[in-house]
Amino acid sequence: MSRQVNAGTFTLGHRPVNRMGYGAMQLAGPGVFGPPKDRDAALAVLGEAVARGVDHIDTSDFYGPHVTNRLIREALHPYPEHLTIVTKVGASRGADASWSPAQSPAELVAAVHDNLRNLGVERLDVVNLRIMGDVHRPTEQSIEPQFTELAELQQRGLIGHLGLSNATLNQVHQARGIAEVVCVQNHYNLVHRADDALIDELASIGIAYVPFFPLGGFSPLQSDALSAIARRLDATPMQVALAWLLARAPNILLIPGTSSLGHLRENLAAATLSLDAAVMDELDAIGTTKAAAH
Repeated sequence: MSRQVNAGTFTLGHRPVNRMGYGAMQLAGPGVFGPPKDRDAALAVLGEAVARGVDHIDTSDFYGPHVTNRLIREALHPYPEHLTIVTKVGASRGADASWSPAQSPAELVAAVHDNLRNLGVERLDVVNLRIMGDVHRPTEQSIEPQFTELAELQQRGLIGHLGLSNATLNQVHQARGIAEVVCVQNHYNLVHRADDALIDELASIGIAYVPFFPLGGFSPLQSDALSAIARRLDATPMQVALAWLLARAPNILLIPGTSSLGHLRENLAAATLSLDAAVMDELDAIGTTKAAAH
């Protein structure tokens, strides 16, 4: 099978990874809770993603919970040497599918061990601290106790590298005073542009930026202008939105998620799409217009 990921690489932890990765969240059931509706399809998506050149998979043991990590293990273990699996800790799921902070030292330790067990590894490649001050956007608060706990687990050899999710620039600076930060994972896409300055700052110091909801999340991006540009380029609107992210900054790593083989192939093909300066200006204008409207 041909390797379609050709959008270049960026260093994540100790190795370069293809900038087009894969996010496993959508492999769980509705609301990221419970088993997948089609287990065989979920396993097939994971296998094809790696076969097509994906070497960066994003997951968490609170997806399901435990569902996506166990699927990854079933589909891909023993893992290829080049594969980087990035997980998150800091949240838990209730029996009603609710999301709750799980930020105490004991909860973070338990989450790391859950990830180790369900992924079937002795050390996690990268662990992001998911900051839960506000579930929907970064808020200023100290993360010193939580990040210090993860740094101690790193010193014990249970974690390779550390990152942050839902973080502000101040929190990045605070975390870097405790241990190296290799990535920041925040909400960002063509029309959600609050992190523009943060992306540029991280690029200047060699830290990867990984946008979650790169296609709008549970409310997919919709724009007449985006659709018109996509038609001109003989691409889908989602492919154009992903290509814009790749062109936005060299430190952006993408993790679009899907439980469909067809959508997986479409997403990966976005890595081959070239956008000239005029198209980038048009796409930038969509983001500016949307931001002004809100």
